[in-house]
Amino acid sequence: MKKYKCALCGYIYDPAVGDPDGGVEPNTAFGDVPDGWVCPVCGAGKDQFEEV
Repeated sequence: MKKYKCALCGYIYDPAVGDPDGGVEPNTAFGDVPDGWVCPVCGAGKDQFEEV
């Protein structure tokens, strides 16, 4: 699965890790992350992420 980077702060979403604090289980592809999810560092929406 591909990693995605927040264009605003540089946070890397790693599907193998997910974002348990944000309600995203490990092994969740970025495309399967809920649309309302935001960057855990800066609060940017999914539309601010780009494939790494």
